[in-house]
Amino acid sequence: MSNRSRILLLLLSLPLIALLVGLGVWQVERRAWKLDLIAKVEARVHAPASDEPPKAQWAEVDASNDEYRHVSLTGTFLNDKETLVQALTDLGGGFWVLTPLQAADGSITLVNRGFVPQEKRDASTRPEGQITGEETVEGLLRMSEPGGGLLRANDPATDRWYSRDVAAIAARRGLDNVAPFFVDADATPNPGGYPVGGLTVVRFNNNHLVYALTWFSLAIMLAGATIYALRHDRNKP
Repeated sequence: MSNRSRILLLLLSLPLIALLVGLGVWQVERRAWKLDLIAKVEARVHAPASDEPPKAQWAEVDASNDEYRHVSLTGTFLNDKETLVQALTDLGGGFWVLTPLQAADGSITLVNRGFVPQEKRDASTRPEGQITGEETVEGLLRMSEPGGGLLRANDPATDRWYSRDVAAIAARRGLDNVAPFFVDADATPNPGGYPVGGLTVVRFNNNHLVYALTWFSLAIMLAGATIYALRHDRNKP
């Protein structure tokens, strides 16, 4: 191998090795960020319930600081304006029941009261669960899910919902003064057994260590192959 070839090999391999190491370091940093996020979310989920953010603070609510916060809210359910959103849960396929809860000041929060199977989608099949009068609900604050589900867009015109898109649902139901988030109700049983609350899945993928090890391994392999090629060529008679 000529000196020119050795220089070309180094010019090609060294930047690539640096890139692979950089990707590995980035995944290590992402893992630290993800572990911190998981710890914060766990703390929010298991903390005592606090009042939901008031209207004056709605604009400040975001996923990084507020999602899965354990909150409490009081109001009256607008049962005639409930919305069914397709769901797949540990109980099988069916629907989430999202019902507006109107507070004394007129503000409204969509409450995901829980899951109902296909045969309970019609509110008339679960009249006991149509709670009237003032009610206090505890649950987890969730961020709106605009657009729809995987490969399936919401269709407000036909009332087909695949995600809990707060703004779109509020517009379809003619609701004003609606919080930009919704609340997943806890597992407190509803009269008649439906909807079934407390089914929120709090799970975060955390494969960053595997990715980091993969990038570092590739960097080591490439460095080893480069060193071998240079030494093997030098040792040729």
